[in-house]
Amino acid sequence: MQRTIHRRRLLARPVVVSLAAAMALTATSCAKSEDDTSSDTKSSAAADAAQKVASPAPGGKTCTVDAYGGARSDLANATVGFSQSEKEANPFRIAETQSIKDEAEKRGVKLLTANAQSQFSKQISDVQDLLAKGADLLVIAPLNSDGWDPVLQAAAAKKVPIITIDRKINATACKDYVSFIASDFVEQGRRAADQMIEATGGKGEVAILLGSAGNNVTTERTKGFKDRIAEKAPDLKVVFEQTGDFAREKGQQVTEQLIQSKPGIKGIYAENDEMGLGAVAALKGAGKEAGDVAIVTVDGTRNAVQGIVDGWISGVVESNPRFGPLAFQTLDTFTKGESVAQDIVIEDGAYTPDNAKSGIAKAY
Repeated sequence: MQRTIHRRRLLARPVVVSLAAAMALTATSCAKSEDDTSSDTKSSAAADAAQKVASPAPGGKTCTVDAYGGARSDLANATVGFSQSEKEANPFRIAETQSIKDEAEKRGVKLLTANAQSQFSKQISDVQDLLAKGADLLVIAPLNSDGWDPVLQAAAAKKVPIITIDRKINATACKDYVSFIASDFVEQGRRAADQMIEATGGKGEVAILLGSAGNNVTTERTKGFKDRIAEKAPDLKVVFEQTGDFAREKGQQVTEQLIQSKPGIKGIYAENDEMGLGAVAALKGAGKEAGDVAIVTVDGTRNAVQGIVDGWISGVVESNPRFGPLAFQTLDTFTKGESVAQDIVIEDGAYTPDNAKSGIAKAY
């Protein structure tokens, strides 16, 4: 789903990138530059097959099955359990789960799945049930970052390795879990700020529709946005912050309150597309016109990209949900006894008014 790809500042974390099929056999940790215009016509879906686990960046921490305390095995003969955290009415979760299922089928690996329906207590029991059903390896998309001790203890007792995706568990890498695969959420916030600065001219009052409390995604997307605004556009002031719980209905409700309390608001940063679409609904209900308030979101769903085409959304930073190839490649490498990075970054793209119309079919 690649459109315009910006060079990413990846801190000190190991890098995983989506490469063109012609480069699938190379092991590189370099992201594409802004000058790589050929990426505008390439979809992340097509590039999934070419995703590889790159060598850890210098100084990046790694994990091996020996250090973890497990046993070497053949992924092809294993049973993998996948725990999805949220209701799959959300396009991100639909694409995420489908990517896991597709990769398991492609590799001929037995897959057990469970969906917690956005209930943390159910997710804990779901994972315990996956272990009871014989899962040899676990891939978990956590609802929350805290509260995982019962699962970690049960998995450790059975020496079952865990890969976490999208949201991080507050635990010790290469002890409680093997690797964490996700976007660079701080960088997503920075890129959203860049789009907001462009859309507003870097001046005025803006609001943040925060994601759910208690997970690293919200914290890091907020940090990246605020830090970049302070760095590049000090005349752009964040004057309103309230959680929309990553939900469209809540995003609409919060924006309705925002319009009443801050009628001169110039921009809204929604930390996911669903809240951004809720903000659009609230603005329409208040009689606003497309473009009256700049909206920048994070995810890359088709509805949000259509919002750019329609003029209601100024930009969307992609959060790539297609974790299947990376998760299974990491498990394969790990179970063979080779080292894997403890933190793995999946590549994200971006939608703007310049590429939204041509890229909408590639959105999820």
